[in-house]
Amino acid sequence: MNKNISKIIIILFILSAIFSSGIFFIYSQISSFIKTPLNPSANEKIFIIKPGESLKSIAASLEKESIISNNTYFTLFAKFKKADKQLQAGEYILSAAKSPQQILRILQKGKVKLYKITIPEGLNIKEVALLVEDTLLCNRTKFKNLCQNRPFINSLGIKAKSLEGYLFPDTYFFPKNVSCKKIIATMVEHFKKIFTKEWQLKAQKMGFSVHDIVILASIIEKETGDASERPIIASVFHNRLKKNMRLESDPTVIYGIKNFDGNITKKHLKMLTPYNTYKIKGLPIGPIANPGALSLQAALNPAVTPYLFFVSKKDTTHKFSKTIREHNKAVKKYQLR
Repeated sequence: MNKNISKIIIILFILSAIFSSGIFFIYSQISSFIKTPLNPSANEKIFIIKPGESLKSIAASLEKESIISNNTYFTLFAKFKKADKQLQAGEYILSAAKSPQQILRILQKGKVKLYKITIPEGLNIKEVALLVEDTLLCNRTKFKNLCQNRPFINSLGIKAKSLEGYLFPDTYFFPKNVSCKKIIATMVEHFKKIFTKEWQLKAQKMGFSVHDIVILASIIEKETGDASERPIIASVFHNRLKKNMRLESDPTVIYGIKNFDGNITKKHLKMLTPYNTYKIKGLPIGPIANPGALSLQAALNPAVTPYLFFVSKKDTTHKFSKTIREHNKAVKKYQLR
């Protein structure tokens, strides 16, 4: 009986040793696997995780794409790190030059590929929509419709009929599957951060609403060729408003013309639209573009000048005048010569 027990103990010891050796072997294999890139000289490639895709499927795809060498080891490691339910869907840029440990961390943190969109100052909604569509993020028609959708506009905290003027010009980065609403909301939120409470109070003290300042800044943006002239151009429009003079700004007229062909005529200047500042007094009905911070700042802080007129010198700068007589001479010199 004692001999049998001894044999059993020996057998169990041997089995335990074999099992321990096996566990140690697997552990050392996985430890080496997670720290070692499959191919240190490999190039980057696009790797997509679909919404709801399982860890097993993701690991199999990583091996199939030659990003990792062993999908079983990757699966075991991910489960050990309790990351199996943390892997985020999206489009990633991965490479076999990264270790499986680094790859898992990227997928856990959702470091997806981002698409760059740069919105220059002075573009209108239609032009912004084209840029967004060009980066395959959102259909231009859907973008424009959302910018005119009153419930959506109200949800963003903007008191206007359109988001014209509130799509703040800057460089943005978005993942591929981002929604149109998210793109627009991000631009509007950026505007709200730029237009601080201090600026809001400044506008109020000047007798303007935030929307008024955005309208005025959009006109300044479209009229400015040389950045240093923004405060002077702003002063001309402020001076005209104080004197109850029409603003007489060509860009406002152009904005109100459907299918403008690039050539403004006297006929256009005589058309009565809510944007024709040759025919209406005060500000047009809404912004004509999306102004940048410098134009908003100029609208709130115009230079102190006696000027009421300006004309392009055709070199990005303008000739400013105090009287209509001076202005007519400048027009003759710079435009009619």
